[in-house]
Amino acid sequence: MARTRAAVKLRSVAPAPAPVTPFPSGVSPTDILGHVLKLYNRLLVPFSAHLERRHKIGLNEFRMLMVIGRLGTTASHEVAELTGVNTMAISRAVALLRKHRRIEVTTDPNNRRRKTLRLTPAGRALYEQMLPTTEKVARYLFEALRPDEIMAFDRFVRTVIEKLEATDDSGKSLFLERTRPDDPRGAAR
Repeated sequence: MARTRAAVKLRSVAPAPAPVTPFPSGVSPTDILGHVLKLYNRLLVPFSAHLERRHKIGLNEFRMLMVIGRLGTTASHEVAELTGVNTMAISRAVALLRKHRRIEVTTDPNNRRRKTLRLTPAGRALYEQMLPTTEKVARYLFEALRPDEIMAFDRFVRTVIEKLEATDDSGKSLFLERTRPDDPRGAAR
């Protein structure tokens, strides 16, 4: 019996799930997720078709190069935060960009633990070669929308990203905690 009370007590201190937004009839959240994933995949096609082979650069390296090019100087953890790419993938991309002499990594004199990332002249040249294609993709994506629809789309995307990045008081991802599969023995975790 003590075990049951402890289990009940543990469940009661867990954060309650957010209320579920009712979906309009005929709209499935799973279908919308499918549309979002399809959008993501379609957005990658110009990268694969026009940039990847020509410039011998992987997707995460491309993302890093574009962020560093836009910011000038940054750090790996900042790129991870801005792109939503996990830190292991960022570390691999940094190693490859460095190996191909596209970025330089230096220790920040104000914070010895922070490594700053900057484009090398070769990295800057590659960034400037790829930027027009990136801008074409962005313009093509939004040319069918009115300015107010573009603003609404941006607001919706930012709202969903904020939801996905939310954490509980201990810093755990609410998204990962609330989407955890049920325990195969039938009890929710």
